[in-house]
Amino acid sequence: MRSRARFAVLLTTAAIAFAACTGGSSTPAPTTAPASAGAPSSAAPSTAGGGAPVTVDWWHITTGEPGKSVFQSIADAYTKDHPNVTIKVTVLDNEPFKTKLSTTAAADYPDLFQSWGGGIMADQADAGLLKDITSDIASWKDTINPGAMSIYAYKGKQYGVPWDMGMIGFWYNKALFQQAGITAVPTTWDEYLAAVQKLRAAGIQPLAISGKDKWPSMHLWTYLVLRAGGGDALSKMIQSGDWNTDACTKAGEEVVKLNALNPYQDGYKSADYNAEAAAVGNGKAAMELMGQWAPSVENDQSADKKGLGDKLGWFAFPTVAGGTGAATDGVGGGNGIAVGVNAPPEAIDFLKFFMSKENGDKLNTNNIGLSTVVGTEGTVKDPNLQAVLAGRGAATFMQLYLDQATSGALSQAFNDATIALFLGQSQPADVCQALTDAAKQ
Repeated sequence: MRSRARFAVLLTTAAIAFAACTGGSSTPAPTTAPASAGAPSSAAPSTAGGGAPVTVDWWHITTGEPGKSVFQSIADAYTKDHPNVTIKVTVLDNEPFKTKLSTTAAADYPDLFQSWGGGIMADQADAGLLKDITSDIASWKDTINPGAMSIYAYKGKQYGVPWDMGMIGFWYNKALFQQAGITAVPTTWDEYLAAVQKLRAAGIQPLAISGKDKWPSMHLWTYLVLRAGGGDALSKMIQSGDWNTDACTKAGEEVVKLNALNPYQDGYKSADYNAEAAAVGNGKAAMELMGQWAPSVENDQSADKKGLGDKLGWFAFPTVAGGTGAATDGVGGGNGIAVGVNAPPEAIDFLKFFMSKENGDKLNTNNIGLSTVVGTEGTVKDPNLQAVLAGRGAATFMQLYLDQATSGALSQAFNDATIALFLGQSQPADVCQALTDAAKQ
């Protein structure tokens, strides 16, 4: 019952509020919050000229270049002007980050850390692990897109700030599409399946997924549910906990059709997300369904660190015949920074600096993400990211990643139940029942 109440609180944040993300990025499995932490620090913030020595512990998952170096340069710029502050940066891949955070004692929780908002953040807030920063950021919160900000609010309190927000879509290799005789990107699911067949017939691996990390293919299933039933139906499933619906079943049936075409890259069952990105970045697979961070990761995981360059394209998820979901409905989210309950004022001061327009522009121009800072939209120069930004702006319904919008057993079930379907180990009805059972826990 407590989880169901949380879903109701988060529902507007997880779906409807995304419509506000017009012009003004990794979905891991959930972490488990440790026991409640102590009271937050009441120390005064540092000044540029000095003050008592302070260390800010910051964990992030931007492991690839240029993002890793840009993040470090932002930290270095801040500490140069605040010599009493040391920013201890810990950089982790998605899965190690989740493991480390879930096994960290409350007293040792980082001051600033990667967050996707939603249900996992709500669990952390309920456990007393996060700092209410509502009043701390009051003077500058309006410089950030309000729809994106709402993803990091819970029960009227702000616990984090988003630095990136976008929409998941298909990233594809234009040259491989041309080689397979595909002259236009598919706009319907039937056209998509036909494109997969053409790619396979041409000896090209059509689609890269991650059987090990699970969450990438979960987004594909989510989109099929959304296209089949529409935003209202998906919201109702989340809120009611009943996934034994026509839309859920239809989504599974379409995955089975996809599976039958042998669409996935070699080794997909044991591939992690980096391997998925490498398959696309190295030109071995024609597509992946991923968020706005995809080009950066594909570049970093490619052999030459350059990826596909201008051969990379993007298109929105196709519509499903007979479905009631709009073509503009999306699945999306991004990256943010949550604030630990014991974070010193200097951590929030650094967060303010990180969220400046200057730094937001850096994220855009380096194709690290799509900045949420108002006024940075003009620095998105990459044509593909401009397409993502346009899709985000046109969306009248946007669903936050289901494994992050929810929490507990249901959050984990989204990844476990759906990957079983993609691996051919489950049936559509089994997925719907597994989710319904998990929602009751």
